[in-house]
Amino acid sequence: MASEALQALSREQLERLIEIYCKDWLAMDGVWFQSVERKLGMDAAMEHDIAIWEQFTVIEAKKIKEFLALPPRAGIDGLEKALRLRLYANINRDEIVRKENTLIYRTLDCRVQTARSRKNLPWHPCKAVGAVEYAGFARVIDDRITCRALSCYPEQTDHSCACSWLFTLEA
Repeated sequence: MASEALQALSREQLERLIEIYCKDWLAMDGVWFQSVERKLGMDAAMEHDIAIWEQFTVIEAKKIKEFLALPPRAGIDGLEKALRLRLYANINRDEIVRKENTLIYRTLDCRVQTARSRKNLPWHPCKAVGAVEYAGFARVIDDRITCRALSCYPEQTDHSCACSWLFTLEA
């Protein structure tokens, strides 16, 4: 149940607060990552990042799946609905392209890479983390969905976006 403070807010204020919460979550993710990166190096930071995302992506997907009341095997339709409600969806500019039993998810503007560039840090080599994150999220939505990177740093082949991922519903 929402607190009295939340109940007193207008829809517009609640939407703004959701955006603030999402940005705060991402800031916390970046703060811990950069702390480990400074102290132990990029390899150690990536190792911990992958371990965290293996768990967090499942938590996030389960909660969204329950919220949307999706069936156990929600297919590509369920995945599309769930992706649109992720924390990232509120703060990154993205697009979804559907074709039959596939879905391409493209992050057009990534706050992580933008922040690292602003701080004169090298781009986050997110492909390894993204592979764990996106595949794990999709498996919770429907265990028949596979995921692979089409373009993601450091193997970025499509410079019109920060990254893109192909999800396929296997028969």
